[in-house]
Amino acid sequence: MEHTEQLTTTGTTKNPTPTPSRAQRRGARTHRWRRDTVELAAVFLSVTAADLVAKVVVHGPEGPVVLATSAVALVATAVFHSWWSHRHQLHGPPAPDAPAPPAAADGPQPSEEPAKEPLQGPLHDFEQTSLWRVRTTVQDSPGSLARVCTAFAEQQVNIVSMQSHPLPEGAVDEFFVRAPRSLTRADLAALVAAAGGHDIWSAPADAHDLVDVPTHVLALATRTALDAAELPIALRQLFGQCTIRQYPGAAGRGVAGVDGHVMRLPVPSGDLIELSRPQLPFTPTEFARAQALVELDTLLGPRVPDVSARLTLPAGADLTVRRADAGDKAAALAMHRRCSSDTLRKRYHGPVRDADRYLEHLLDARHGQALTVEAADGRLVALGHLMWDDDSAEVAVLVEDAWQRRGLGLDLMRRMSALALEAGVETVYAVTQSSNTGLIATMRKLAAPLDYQVEEGTLVITAHLAEAAEELPVPWPTRPGR
Repeated sequence: MEHTEQLTTTGTTKNPTPTPSRAQRRGARTHRWRRDTVELAAVFLSVTAADLVAKVVVHGPEGPVVLATSAVALVATAVFHSWWSHRHQLHGPPAPDAPAPPAAADGPQPSEEPAKEPLQGPLHDFEQTSLWRVRTTVQDSPGSLARVCTAFAEQQVNIVSMQSHPLPEGAVDEFFVRAPRSLTRADLAALVAAAGGHDIWSAPADAHDLVDVPTHVLALATRTALDAAELPIALRQLFGQCTIRQYPGAAGRGVAGVDGHVMRLPVPSGDLIELSRPQLPFTPTEFARAQALVELDTLLGPRVPDVSARLTLPAGADLTVRRADAGDKAAALAMHRRCSSDTLRKRYHGPVRDADRYLEHLLDARHGQALTVEAADGRLVALGHLMWDDDSAEVAVLVEDAWQRRGLGLDLMRRMSALALEAGVETVYAVTQSSNTGLIATMRKLAAPLDYQVEEGTLVITAHLAEAAEELPVPWPTRPGR
């Protein structure tokens, strides 16, 4: 029976404890007897010493002196011990490194490669990290997203926000991450690819990208609801760098929806809005968001915010600068008839035979923003047009002959430049004839760096507005809903 129990224990325990023999048990009892004898002798000696000290203190002539001396010695010993312990702890030599425990036979062996030095400081130390926008396609299976997140965590990449775009096969996951500065774009792509991602795209991001998607879409919808001219800007801010074109009466130009890098949005009026983004394909989720903005714009119809500003010229004329819309078409045509042929030729780069058709396009808020200067008697004396063109915008100014050289063109140009910057467009350009010295002088007064390009007598002047932002005025003192 005893042998059977030992076999059972050995079978269930990895390192069994051997049963002590009879000789070992006898030696243990002898050791305990000796220890008890020594302790009993120590007690007798302690009692004898205590009795001797008591007799000396009570009956001896120097008993109080002995007690005081003993107390002082004890206090001095305690103080010295405290000082020595403190000095040894703070200033003593470092303790030798403890030997590493031996690795288990069935455990992983230590790697001979030097470990990568971890990022110094906390993860939220912004000076040591960079913001990235990373998009990748993963399989639509359990654990695919977890593998990407784990790969980020192993390299101390913090996921600030993420969103998922379902696809018929798989899913597109988009991350905003804060990564150590030592990680390059290639490093991020490599770790995402190792986690099972493909079609990986990344780009540097900034703090403006950290707004969550629902809040961002609602803000863009609000801007679109206030001003029809904001729709192209809202689409560009929703999808980043992309080209936006609107084809009048071309709803049948292509099938509505997403075709890789091209998105087509039909408008109930019969027009077609086409977006193209070469660096990143569109997803069905993005198409649904864009379609919702277009439907909102169509439902609200033509609309221009009621904004204006007073403009007082040195000559004393009291003028009003405001947004123009389709209702100003008749007054704009009347102004064109008061302009000389030379003024119209500089504005339109040639003779104007069909100003009615031009103005119908220019005063349509969906193509850009039109500004006008109105005199006290209701006549329009100047027109400015800011027309969206991909990631830039074209500016144009027409001032009636009798009101030229009074600063109206410069005021309109500065306001349109400020509106472009407000919409996230940092460059504007003007197309004119190389002989139009008036427009050239006006562009120079923007205090922005200019680029000139001349082709067959046509001059294109491009202004980089970012460096002149502080010189540009606030377009409108007050703005509804902003």
